[in-house]
Amino acid sequence: MEGAGLDGATLGLGWALPFVGILLSIALFPLLAPHFWEHHFAKIAGVWALLIAVPLAIWFGPATASHVLAHTAFLEYFPFILLLLALFTVASGIVVTGNLHGTPATNVILLAIGTALASVIGTTGASMVMIRPVIRANDDRPHNVHVVVFFIFLVSNIGGSLTPLGDPPLFLGFLRGVDFFWTTTHLLPETLFVTAIVLGLFFAIDTAIFRREGHLPKDPTPDRPIRVSGGINFILVGVIIAAILMSAKLKLGVVSVFGTELALQNLLRDGIMILVTLTSLALTPKASHAANGFSWTPIIEVAALFAAIFVTIIPVLAILQAGSSGAFAPLIALVTNPDGTANNAAYFWLTGILSSFLDNAPTYLVFFEMAGGNAERLMNQGALTLAAISAGAVFMGANTYIGNAPNFMVYAIARERGVKMPSFFGYMLWSGCILLPVFALTTLIFFR
Repeated sequence: MEGAGLDGATLGLGWALPFVGILLSIALFPLLAPHFWEHHFAKIAGVWALLIAVPLAIWFGPATASHVLAHTAFLEYFPFILLLLALFTVASGIVVTGNLHGTPATNVILLAIGTALASVIGTTGASMVMIRPVIRANDDRPHNVHVVVFFIFLVSNIGGSLTPLGDPPLFLGFLRGVDFFWTTTHLLPETLFVTAIVLGLFFAIDTAIFRREGHLPKDPTPDRPIRVSGGINFILVGVIIAAILMSAKLKLGVVSVFGTELALQNLLRDGIMILVTLTSLALTPKASHAANGFSWTPIIEVAALFAAIFVTIIPVLAILQAGSSGAFAPLIALVTNPDGTANNAAYFWLTGILSSFLDNAPTYLVFFEMAGGNAERLMNQGALTLAAISAGAVFMGANTYIGNAPNFMVYAIARERGVKMPSFFGYMLWSGCILLPVFALTTLIFFR
């Protein structure tokens, strides 16, 4: 995604208002007017998108506007949505049945498995696969809120930091040229460090609560051995990974569509995502989808909202490409040291704070562009800066319910299953006390 054909130096801050508008809509409507949002999110997203598309056509001409929109749609939006669709469908076909008893040791093992799984089938996929077994394991405990809160920290966010499959921001980085395994190697120390501390804190807290609970009532879930079904979907995850790696390695030529050059290997990758989705739907038993509460609503909402995000961010990225000549010069100054080098701690915290309250995928793109937008340079000379941006976007999505899409989905499932989840600000009290000190320590060790 880029502001191709747009001179960012000539664009004022007013061009960023629709982008801010769609992000605030995503953040606030589900909390303040959930029923209205449920029925009208697509219309709201469409209005914000038109507030950019129409002015672009008027200001720069229909030809330039069409080119920019086509460029964004074919190179960024469709690949992004098709990957999410494939992962969402495949993960929904993997079912974990049976029951464990939620001792502190068992809970740590479950959270560790979910955290590792997040970088393979995505934070959304891992959350949907693991949340029900975790809740079942702890449904006999009078105090189980903390288990779900730490689940959101680890499985729905931190665990997705090691591959482009893990979290949407990282796949956007892959589409911009970041190598598939770059985050695996460059974020592994930070991820292991944060995961180990958060898991350790969870074990200490869960152990104290478990001992205080004493003798537990009879488990309402009958004891049954743990079984995992949906084996075909594990194979399809491998197909997804192979397709992404293939698109990065092969060079099959290009075709032009609406003035935009599309690499044939990328079109093949996107076609495979569609094929994987259809194969999973055809071969997964309906009972498995029912057990996971499968519905198309989440992916439809994501598709509609990200269409608006990808359109409204076009002028924002153009302004950022203008650097100190653009309207965001003061923001660029915040992440730049007096000697002109990148302030990596500022990149980590600014990306993270905005990712806590706005969607972390577009936030990642904003700071990726602010750091220069050149993937080859960022992976090498700017490796620490790219690591700070990536870690901030993924890790700090855990700070609020709205920082990452799976957070609110887990919240809703837990409440439906009888867990007395904390309020929006109650959850932030948990994240503020647990995560912010961990992130501060991460900054001192990795991003100084």
